[in-house]
Amino acid sequence: MARVRFRDRFFTRPVARSITSPLGILLFGAGTAVGIITGLGLAAPVIGLAAWAGRVLASVPRQQQGGRVDAYTLSEPWKQYVLQAQSSAARFRRTVGGMADGPTKDRMTTLAGRLDDGLMDCWRIATRGDELDGALALLSTEEARAQLAELNVRVRHAGSTPSVEQTMAAIQAQLDSAERLRLTRQDAADRLRLLDARFDEIVARGVEVSIGSADSGGLDDDVDGLVTDLEALRQAMEEVDRTSDTAAMREIDQNVSQPMPAPEP
Repeated sequence: MARVRFRDRFFTRPVARSITSPLGILLFGAGTAVGIITGLGLAAPVIGLAAWAGRVLASVPRQQQGGRVDAYTLSEPWKQYVLQAQSSAARFRRTVGGMADGPTKDRMTTLAGRLDDGLMDCWRIATRGDELDGALALLSTEEARAQLAELNVRVRHAGSTPSVEQTMAAIQAQLDSAERLRLTRQDAADRLRLLDARFDEIVARGVEVSIGSADSGGLDDDVDGLVTDLEALRQAMEEVDRTSDTAAMREIDQNVSQPMPAPEP
């Protein structure tokens, strides 16, 4: 399996929780206090920031080695999707292992390898979905909506100005980006759930082939279709990295936390 990038491991729920955890905030305060005591003066917060950053970095999930799938590093529902796919792939291999040697078993062994490829794509999709959940948890959309509502009230009572209109447009664009990100995440979860169900269906078909009650020809098409769809979904999830929405998503917290424009006379 390709290495999961540091960015993919950073934007996950464990890191999101660590950023705002009471322990992280406590470490920042303690580090700052140490800096003041040691005479660093205005530079004391640097010590606190370093302590907080160390806590955050320690929460980043480790890189998986050797193509190993570890569903337990993911949050729900992504963990269950991967666990179900793992179970299906393992049952298919057990079914193949119990077959008599011959051309049919050889063909089924090839299909088992294809399903392993599909499992790896499932893992990468779920990892990406978990990343999106972590990113969404960091977005201050409620604050942005509150600011936009406040500006709308101001416009109704006092009229609009160019600066207010620009601020409202920027906040709305940020909310739209966050919504598109949420829809991408939900669509991926729905599609992965369906693909997991198809995984189970293929295992049942494999059992029929193993006992001679069905031909493996149709099973070839089913496996190819499943693996192709998993690959397509993985590519679609990775494409999120190359859209402007991701860049906008990273700026939402910064932009919506800017001061509200002061009322103009």
